[in-house]
Amino acid sequence: MKWSEISIHTTQEAVEPVSNILHEAGASGVVIEDVDDLSKERQSVFGEIYQLNPSDYPSEGVILKAYIPVNSFLGETVEEIKQAITNLETYDIDIGPNTISISEVNEEEWATAWKKYYKPVKITEKITITPTWEDYKPVNSDELIIELDPGMAFGTGTHPTTVMSLQAIEKYIQKDDTVIDVGTGSGVLSIASALLGAKKVDAYDLDEVAVNSAQLNVKLNKVHDKVAVDQNDLLKGIQGPVDLIAGNLLAEIILLFVEDASSVLKPGGYFITSGIIQGKKREVKEKLEHQGFTIIEVIEMEDWVAIVAQNQRKE
Repeated sequence: MKWSEISIHTTQEAVEPVSNILHEAGASGVVIEDVDDLSKERQSVFGEIYQLNPSDYPSEGVILKAYIPVNSFLGETVEEIKQAITNLETYDIDIGPNTISISEVNEEEWATAWKKYYKPVKITEKITITPTWEDYKPVNSDELIIELDPGMAFGTGTHPTTVMSLQAIEKYIQKDDTVIDVGTGSGVLSIASALLGAKKVDAYDLDEVAVNSAQLNVKLNKVHDKVAVDQNDLLKGIQGPVDLIAGNLLAEIILLFVEDASSVLKPGGYFITSGIIQGKKREVKEKLEHQGFTIIEVIEMEDWVAIVAQNQRKE
């Protein structure tokens, strides 16, 4: 089968929304070539030692590569992708050069390309994310392994917004907690919650492709007895109470369900939000506080922000 490789030169800020646009357009996966990856320190004890080739990366910003089957609708699909990315500017998202190029690749080349970009990575004190094809052995007895396949997952779990979410969940989750993961994507936050001791996790996503992806990953990691994945629009119609809600989404989306989160969370429950750009941090904090949350912790990584808030609502 022939595939079209759509290459988009953008910014770190736009990685998550552009990736989502590509998945919604039918992409079977997204490769992220971030120039900052070349300067990041990696500890070989956490996984395989590998050398990145600078020629694979842009001189600045990020290149996203998506793969879509070649068909008669390809031209229309590309135009829709271009327009959707341009529309991100209305949300004050810097899309950078936003240059797009297209080339053809064989299925065999595409399948092999994943392995160059995706290696085991230790995300938190306990959690390591590894691709399904790696024969990774735990370094410590309490290490928790999450397997993801980028051929079906929304990202590899190593983006700063996901890393901060996982670190916060590990810090605040308690044994036998009930959890809701809003906008689950690959399901990685739900899987981590179950592995960290949650007794019940409900994962929701509006995108049917994401729901299917998360369900596969939940089964792959053998937590399907604790994690239920369903299609839903944020927290609409969802009843609580639960101990913890996690949402790794754009700030504009988080602002839409702060009130619902307050009513679904138990008093004293934690609301962990991520995917917030620096320019939106204050707006999200003010919305949370206005709704009766207390800001417990603000985590920052690169240009991204995660906020841990505690529900002060009375019974």
